[in-house]
Amino acid sequence: MKKTFEENDAGYQYIIDKKGVLAYQAHNNDFLNRIKNIKSDTECTQTIYEWLKFFRSGHFSISKIGNKIQETPPVVMNENAKTELIKVDIEKFKKEVLSKKESDIEGIWETEPYTIGIKKFGEVYKGFIITSGAENWKPNELKLTFNADKTKGTYYLRNKSGQEINNIRLVGKNYLEINDFTLKRVSPKFEKEEGIETHYQAITAQKPFLKELNKTTLLLRIPSFNGALRKDIDSVITANQSKIENTENLIIDIRNNGGGSDNSFAKIIPYLYTNPIRSVRTQFYSTKLNNQRMLDLYENYQKYGIPAEEREYLKKAYDKLSQNPGKFVSLQDDGNLVGINKMDKISPYPKNVGIIINKGNGSTAEEFLLAAKQSKKVKLFGTTTAGVLDISNMYFVNSPCNEFKLGYALSKSFRIPDMAIDEKGIQPDYFIDKTIPDYQWIDFVNDVLNEK
Repeated sequence: MKKTFEENDAGYQYIIDKKGVLAYQAHNNDFLNRIKNIKSDTECTQTIYEWLKFFRSGHFSISKIGNKIQETPPVVMNENAKTELIKVDIEKFKKEVLSKKESDIEGIWETEPYTIGIKKFGEVYKGFIITSGAENWKPNELKLTFNADKTKGTYYLRNKSGQEINNIRLVGKNYLEINDFTLKRVSPKFEKEEGIETHYQAITAQKPFLKELNKTTLLLRIPSFNGALRKDIDSVITANQSKIENTENLIIDIRNNGGGSDNSFAKIIPYLYTNPIRSVRTQFYSTKLNNQRMLDLYENYQKYGIPAEEREYLKKAYDKLSQNPGKFVSLQDDGNLVGINKMDKISPYPKNVGIIINKGNGSTAEEFLLAAKQSKKVKLFGTTTAGVLDISNMYFVNSPCNEFKLGYALSKSFRIPDMAIDEKGIQPDYFIDKTIPDYQWIDFVNDVLNEK
C-alpha cells in the first residue's frame, strides 16, 4: 500500500516537500512499530487509514473487499444488558401531559421507530417506551435517563447497550436533541415554529427541494452533489424556474454537502452568473497504474454511463498521459491553466444569493463555491469549509491479495501553492458564530438578505 501510494498518488510529493522527509520517516517508523501487533483486518484497515491522514484529510480511502453494506445492519443484542421497567401508568401519563401549558422536556416524543414518554422523577428525567417498532423493546422499558441539570445521562441503543449522553438540547418547543438523535414532540401540542421546522426539514433532507420562505425569498436545499442526484437537482430548478426568475432573494443551503459531480450544479450557475467565471484547472500525474483508469473508462464507457461522443477525448487523454510517464500532464488541448466560462445573459433575478456553508462541505461542493463566489450577487454565510479539493480525482485499486481496496488521487490543481484550499477551506463572507445556533442560520441569512 505504501509503495503504491508513493509511486502513484498525485499529492504525495507535494506533502513530502511541505512537511519534510524527516517528518515522513518518523511517521513511517511509528506505524511500522504499530503494525507488529495488529491481529485483525479491521484494525489493519483503521491503521492504514490513519497512516494516509499524514497526507491530507480527504480524497483517499481504504476498505476491506467483500464487506457487504446492509441498509439495515443486524442488531447484535447486548446479552449483559438489563432493562429497567418504569412504573408509570401510560394512559394516565398521556392525560397528564395534555394539560401542560409550558414547553419543557416532559412529554411524549417520537424518534423512529419509538414513541417515548419523558417524565421527571425527583432530580432525574427518565424516558420510557410507549410504543416500539423494535421487537426487543416493550412499553415501560427505560430508554434514556439524565439528571436535571442535563450534564450526564445514558441513552440505550437498539441492542440495549448504554451510550453516554453528552449533548441534550431542547430546540424551540417541539424538538429535543439527544446526542445524534432528534426527537419530535407528540404531546402536549404547541404551535409550530416555522423557522425551526424549516431547519429540520433542510438538515434531514435526502433530496433537494425548494421552499418559499416569504414573498421576497426562496430556500433551495441541496444535501449532496452526488451524480445520482443530478436529475433531482435539475428537476427542482426546472419546476421552479418561474419562481426563481421572479423572486428577489435566493438562499442555497449546502451544509454537509460533501461533493459529488461538477455536472450536478451546472443548472444553478446561470442564476448566479454576473461576470465570466474563471476555473483553475488540474493536471494529472502520469504513471502506468494511473493511466489504466483512463483506458478503463474508454474501453468500458457504457458501463460508466459516458456518452459515446466523449470516447475520443478519453483515448486522446490516455495517449497523452502514456507519452509523459512520471510527469504532471494538462489534458486540455488549449494548454491554458484556467478555463473561462462566459454566458450570454445575466439573469435579473435573483438579485441577492446567500449560500450557507459549514465544515461538512468539501470536494465538488468547494468547487461550486469557488465558481459561485465570483458572482457579484453571491455572499457565503456560515463557517469555513472542510478543505479537500486541491488533490482530487480518485482511483481505486485492489491489493495484491485482493482483500483490500485503496483509494488515492490522480490530479493536482494549478491553484497550488498560491490559492491552496486543502487543510484551509473556503471562508464565508459572513461568519456565523456560536452565539447563533444552527437552527437559526436560515433565519439569519434571510434577515441579512432582506435588510433594507
